[in-house]
Amino acid sequence: MVALLFPGQGAQFVGMGRDVAERFPAAREVFEEADDVLGVALSRLAWEGPEDELTATHNAQPAILTHSIAVHRVVAAELGDVRFAAGHSLGEFSAYVAAGAISFADALRTVRRRGELMYGSGQSRPGTMAAVLGLEDEVVERVCREASSDSAVCVPANYNAPGQLVISGDVAAVDRAIELAKEAGARRAIRLNVSGAFHSPLMEVAEAGLAAQLDTVALEAPRFAVVSNVDASAVTDAESARRLLVRQLTSPVRWTACMRTILDAGVTRFIEIGPGSVLTGLLKRIERGAESRTLGTAAEIEGFLGE
Repeated sequence: MVALLFPGQGAQFVGMGRDVAERFPAAREVFEEADDVLGVALSRLAWEGPEDELTATHNAQPAILTHSIAVHRVVAAELGDVRFAAGHSLGEFSAYVAAGAISFADALRTVRRRGELMYGSGQSRPGTMAAVLGLEDEVVERVCREASSDSAVCVPANYNAPGQLVISGDVAAVDRAIELAKEAGARRAIRLNVSGAFHSPLMEVAEAGLAAQLDTVALEAPRFAVVSNVDASAVTDAESARRLLVRQLTSPVRWTACMRTILDAGVTRFIEIGPGSVLTGLLKRIERGAESRTLGTAAEIEGFLGE
């Protein structure tokens, strides 16, 4: 059994997907479709930058989705017995496209809007995020509670792997949490360069906009289960997918629990599809013996198809 993993925001880099599009016509068609659907030269931005423009939330999200689906289109017929997919935050949309629950065009428009809404939330109520390494989940949760006040909130945002969490919230509360985490023995606690407090209550103002966008989109039952970031459940129906994709904005990404759901189901092979190798790295921290590989470059795809 196989599980597919799809990366989220932060995986983008200038040049992403260019070698894949040059080598595989099916991938090139995906990038061309993205340009047509969005009415912007997304492929040129992904391949040539500038980096600060590519990193902007409303550009990074559709660029990563496009790279992931371009790769998936090339390798889909050779992936074997796919039973599950999971995507980190934005990557959950890629997972639903791969599972046939939402069209690529609709997903593109939705993640573009999602990025705009998330950026707007960060402008209306500025917030930030921080990585905390080397502490148990329960300690980070306590640190967040102690750092929060009536006027400033801090919450866990990404349970990425044991000892590797990201926190999110108002700037003052996150800064307090960084100091408290260091006092509690964190190996590292450092602010991240983000435009808002993603996966926290500060994103509530974006929920209505994302729900309205998803209401314009046709969603179908996925061909294989997509594991939700919100509660690590294996989603197999369209309405649950729609509801959980909205809740995801303000809920923590429970990535460790997502991987446990898949591992406990007996999956033996994981394939990360899209830019980078962050998720395979996290998987090794969660389950050292899990078999995994990345498919993001033309060379990786050629190696996979040649086996």
